[in-house]
Amino acid sequence: MVKWFKHIRATGGFRKAFVRYFTKGYSNRSVGGTVGLLLFIAIFAAFQVFPVLFMVGNAFKPMRELYRYPPTPLPQNPTLQNFRDLLEYASDSLVPFTRYLFNTGILVLAGCLGQMLLSAMAAFPLAKFTFRGKKLMSSLVVYALMFNGAVTGVPNYIIMTRLGLMDTYWAVILPSFASTLGLYLLQSFMETLPDSLIEAARIDGASFFKTLISVILPVVKPALMTVFIFTFQGLWGNTGGSFLYTENIRPLSYMLSRIASAGIARQGMASAASMLLFLIPVAIFIITQSNVMETMATSGMKD
Repeated sequence: MVKWFKHIRATGGFRKAFVRYFTKGYSNRSVGGTVGLLLFIAIFAAFQVFPVLFMVGNAFKPMRELYRYPPTPLPQNPTLQNFRDLLEYASDSLVPFTRYLFNTGILVLAGCLGQMLLSAMAAFPLAKFTFRGKKLMSSLVVYALMFNGAVTGVPNYIIMTRLGLMDTYWAVILPSFASTLGLYLLQSFMETLPDSLIEAARIDGASFFKTLISVILPVVKPALMTVFIFTFQGLWGNTGGSFLYTENIRPLSYMLSRIASAGIARQGMASAASMLLFLIPVAIFIITQSNVMETMATSGMKD
């Protein structure tokens, strides 16, 4: 606030300060155009925020307010009872809550690290080396982005069954390694790096892996963080589907989704569970947002 007052004072009034602050780099834009643009963005942001606000509000509503018509986005009598019921339900379950959390940690960490490492190893030669079939491979990576995850469900199931990995952590972890989005983002980011970095590493006698780990990966950190975010979001909401059968190895999202489908009596717990599943990925995205935006700008994709 003090910074704003100093800025207004230095520019000679509120109107000049407003114009200069919100039209940086856009000298041809009028004050009315700037105000109109800000109003449009504010309205659009309100539509985006409303579902989130409604979901968070439901988590703190008592049962009688959850089914009130017309519904209200915020609770009139906020309560923590839904979270208490969720904690009680988790503590009375045959499998402890901490076990579900441990399973989720294994799936997320192993899947994210494996995806980042394999994508970087594949993206490096595609971006900086010349070999026969390079253009074809790069085209296949782009074409693979068009396939929905449901299309690969049956092939993944058949492969995991024949490998004898069904009902193990690997049945969920290994398919996450094959995401072409991470490969595409890292390849696009690495293509912008100067070749002099690699040449200097070769002169110093660095091998392929030494160059990748010591030279390339520190530079492409924003792209790696973006791959981590996308992989994390996919694995965090993964319930195990038809790959995990034993209750002891199922993730937290499975337990919470089971609560959400339990019926009317548990809608309060379901609302609390939905908020918990939502908050952690959003918090991680907010922390690493600058890296994601930088990667999207470099790869030519829009978030």
